[in-house]
Amino acid sequence: MDEQHFIRLLENILTPDTERVKAATASLRKNYFSSPLALTLLLQVLTTHDNPQLRQLAAVEARSLVPRHWNSLPAEQKSQIRASLLRSTPNEQTGLVRHSSARVISAIAKIDLVDGEWADLPSLLQSAAMSPNAGAREVGVYILYTLLDTLEEELMGKLSEMFTLFGRTIKDPESVEVRINTLLALGKIATIIVPDEDETALEAFRATLPDMVAVLKEVIQSGDDDRTMLAFEVFQTLLGCESSLLATHFRDLVLFMTELGASRNLSDETRSQALSFLMQSVRYRKLRIQGLRLGEKLTLKALEIATEMKDLHEDDDVVTPSRSALGLLDMLAAGLPPSQVIVPLLKALPLYVDNPNPDYRRAGILALGMCVEGAPDFIATQMKDITPIVLRLLGDPEIRVRQAALHAVARLADDLADALGEEHEAFIPALLKNLDSASVPSSNKAEEEWNLDIIKASCNAIDSFIEGIGKEHAASYLPELVPRFTRLISHPDYKVKAGAAGALGSIAAAAEDAFLPYFEAIISALSQYVTIKDSEEELDLRSAVCDTMGSIASAVGAGPFQQYVQPMMEASEEALHLGHPRLRETSYIFWSTMAKVYEAEFGHFLDGVVKGLFESLQQEESALEVELGQEAKDFLGSEITIAGKKIKISTAGEGPSQGKPKDGQDSKRDSEWDIVDEGVDGDDEDDDDAWDELGAVTAVAAEKEIALDVIGDVLSHTKGKYIPYLEKTVEIVLGLVEHSYEGVRKAAIGALWRAYACLWELCESDQMAKWQPGIPLKVQPTTELVKLGEVVMTATLAIYVDEVDRGTVTDINRNLAATLKLCGPAILTYNNAVHEITTCVLSILRKQHPCQQDMGDQEEVESMQESSEYDWLVVDTAMDVILGLSAALGTTFGELWKIFDKPILKYAGSSEALERSTSVGTIAECVQNMGDAVTPFTASLMKMLLHRLSDEDPETKSNAAFAIGQLCDKSGDANRVVSNYNTILQKLEPLLHTQSHRLSDNAAGCVARMIIAHPENIPIDEVLPPLVQALPLKEDFEENKPIYEMLVKLYGSGYQTDRALTTQLIPVFEKVLSPPQEQLPDETRAQLVELVRYLHKQEPALMAGSEVLMRVVSGS
Repeated sequence: MDEQHFIRLLENILTPDTERVKAATASLRKNYFSSPLALTLLLQVLTTHDNPQLRQLAAVEARSLVPRHWNSLPAEQKSQIRASLLRSTPNEQTGLVRHSSARVISAIAKIDLVDGEWADLPSLLQSAAMSPNAGAREVGVYILYTLLDTLEEELMGKLSEMFTLFGRTIKDPESVEVRINTLLALGKIATIIVPDEDETALEAFRATLPDMVAVLKEVIQSGDDDRTMLAFEVFQTLLGCESSLLATHFRDLVLFMTELGASRNLSDETRSQALSFLMQSVRYRKLRIQGLRLGEKLTLKALEIATEMKDLHEDDDVVTPSRSALGLLDMLAAGLPPSQVIVPLLKALPLYVDNPNPDYRRAGILALGMCVEGAPDFIATQMKDITPIVLRLLGDPEIRVRQAALHAVARLADDLADALGEEHEAFIPALLKNLDSASVPSSNKAEEEWNLDIIKASCNAIDSFIEGIGKEHAASYLPELVPRFTRLISHPDYKVKAGAAGALGSIAAAAEDAFLPYFEAIISALSQYVTIKDSEEELDLRSAVCDTMGSIASAVGAGPFQQYVQPMMEASEEALHLGHPRLRETSYIFWSTMAKVYEAEFGHFLDGVVKGLFESLQQEESALEVELGQEAKDFLGSEITIAGKKIKISTAGEGPSQGKPKDGQDSKRDSEWDIVDEGVDGDDEDDDDAWDELGAVTAVAAEKEIALDVIGDVLSHTKGKYIPYLEKTVEIVLGLVEHSYEGVRKAAIGALWRAYACLWELCESDQMAKWQPGIPLKVQPTTELVKLGEVVMTATLAIYVDEVDRGTVTDINRNLAATLKLCGPAILTYNNAVHEITTCVLSILRKQHPCQQDMGDQEEVESMQESSEYDWLVVDTAMDVILGLSAALGTTFGELWKIFDKPILKYAGSSEALERSTSVGTIAECVQNMGDAVTPFTASLMKMLLHRLSDEDPETKSNAAFAIGQLCDKSGDANRVVSNYNTILQKLEPLLHTQSHRLSDNAAGCVARMIIAHPENIPIDEVLPPLVQALPLKEDFEENKPIYEMLVKLYGSGYQTDRALTTQLIPVFEKVLSPPQEQLPDETRAQLVELVRYLHKQEPALMAGSEVLMRVVSGS
């Protein structure tokens, strides 16, 4: 090998001549780099050449060749190279070269140490780290840092020595490089500390943490962006380590990061990194933040930062502190209880929305919009105060404030459509005023850009708002809305066209068949966009139009849309092959809509539909090669954030595909990219296209989630037509149950449960007897149901116990509860299901399920009285599972109630009204379902329910009335029940006259059940008149059944009812025997009809004035 020619080629790479660089690169790769001698020559250049640029290039290329050629070198030569590198690197005068040379030593050491060679290196490095030579210290600490993974086992026994060393180097008086390298090393050590097994290491780390923070402060103050980023990454890493490492300093650390994020003297990048740390803290340590009551401070500080929002337009995608602050508010609202986020936000809101500075007004309304998704139930209770604010800002003189208000309307309507829709008479004119004013052409370019933003925001706001106002009101706005948005379909801006199409779809969905007069014209206007495909903008628009077509089909129904089905199906199938993820998703959703509209008639499209969905679900989420510079190798084995997603970067040969996969897991990688280095400049190379593709990998998972939801819709609505595809569907879906993306896991489990429910309904309609509660089973399911049931339950239990995503657990709860109520106990007979489900539900009630844990101090969890609305939803749906179990098991549920009794009663005593009302409602329905099995629990339940009958919360009080009625009816402990009758009646009497309809209805139902259960122990003459005065029921029609059955029994038993009371009942009977039919079950209706005929026979004049009752009497 020609050594001089080799060096000349390296020198050519450093020239500014592109052609010479390409030629030299090609020659090196073809003629030199395949030989081990190239590695030795590069290392020789690195250690001896006088040109620092050449030494740097040699270091970068040598490092890339070490894995390929190091073991091919003779032992003696390797020993000489090691010694040479250890001599030259500390003495290297150029910092970048010294750093790169240290990386070469690290690359060699990672091979040697595994092979049992270079055993004295760790001690040499520790000596170097204490050298009087700053360069030696930099190299020693840096290489120790890079080798910590390799040396983990050896270090576990020497952590005390390492902390002694790093305790000195973190405060190095001479070199910031030593300090920052020490910080990196301590971050790595934090990942291997096991506090329960090594308390000394824990205390040593805690003692070092203030010095680590000092390094972060130092690099921030120096303005060194690269080192600042590295330092922030260390602290981000600490959030994923054992919680006790940060425990004593966590509050101070959060407050420090909060001040950094709020400091306008710092760079936007530094502030955004601090806010990112806070967001990750809320994500991973929300319980700790809640326990320290930091939510209010974070909320108010984020609100303050949001006032810095620049005049960025819709299409701008710049990360700024103000946008990061809004993201933090979103996470706070979703992760913490309303008292720590929404309450302080609403208290501060007037200071912002009434501020003369428009930036404050905009920040206030944007913050409100960002928080609604995380706490919709609480915000719904505050709409009386919020609505006037939103309406006022929709008419703000500043266009940027109006734009923010429009965004807030869209977000509020997404989650609170009904509550917001009640004010449609004020909102619709305000929204249209914004739309109309922005539609006036302007010669001013800046004003025209703002107008475009207002038009798009108005489209989105009306799109979200209109579906919450009800059919009749929506229909009344059609003449005002449809012409405006029809015109906008012809707007030159593609995003405006798409926004207008979306709004028309929602308008149609809200107006339903009232949209028919506009149907043909709108379809004609949209049809031109159904097959466009010549640009990304056109495909985006086509996607929006596909969505709208589905909404219109749902609105007008199967008949009017029939002629458009075939061309739309053809267009949707073509759309799958145009390389546009969103268009594929909307095509799947269109299929779902068509299945809902046409049901069995959709069957002849199933071949193509199922084929497309299967292809989506079977897409490979394969390895992706990304060319990155050498310095980007720091990402290896770590997580990076791309488009808001945490992505794990693995090297080739690492990651989940290596070795044997765990049982039941997909052996394919879900997110792995091989990082390859074919660059030569080492530090600056980047490939934007490759990074763009990283998003596409996550898009595949998102598409699979939608495809799974659509499969569930299609099979549920086409029913028997789907049976030929069911077995293959289950096979494919099973492979996705343990997918790495929680959305796919959730949708896969949901699809399996829908398949089971669909097959059950088909079997029941095909002569299988209706299920009966209890185990052993009284009705045996078909062979097909047994097989599918075992598959579904096995798949569910495989993730239910350990699932960390609360949304997935919530959905599992919902599926279990709904299926148990629909299909009964058969599904519980597989795989010890009752025990496994009970164990999971109990852990949820105790807030000990993995999805309720974070990386904070878990001892705080159960003691916390408050929770976020999303966290409560997990508990709420777990109580639904208990209801499902009680419905499926009937009287045999009594054994399980022994397990659930105390946890449920604990919630019934909560300081939170929602928890009390939900748990009391759960008790009521469980008593109803388990029948006389409730008898042993009568005393404890009666005591608690009597207390709740005086609850300050009307919903809790109403549920308590319902529960007491059930307990009186079902319990076999007659003496204990009857002994409480007087107390119950005293508490119920005022409730019969309350203005709360549901409370009055349930009180009336309770009295009726008490009379039915023990008529001899109740003063009927005193009780009946106030009960009759509460009739007819206004809201809770379920309570009509006991009331009218009680009246039928009283009249049938010969009870002498006062004639005046009977006269009062005649208009009541007329009301309940009139529409709507759901006021009475058929059996009760028949009994009441017979009573009416009896009373007419006794005294015909009673009903002379009622046409309804006279028709009942005559049987017409």
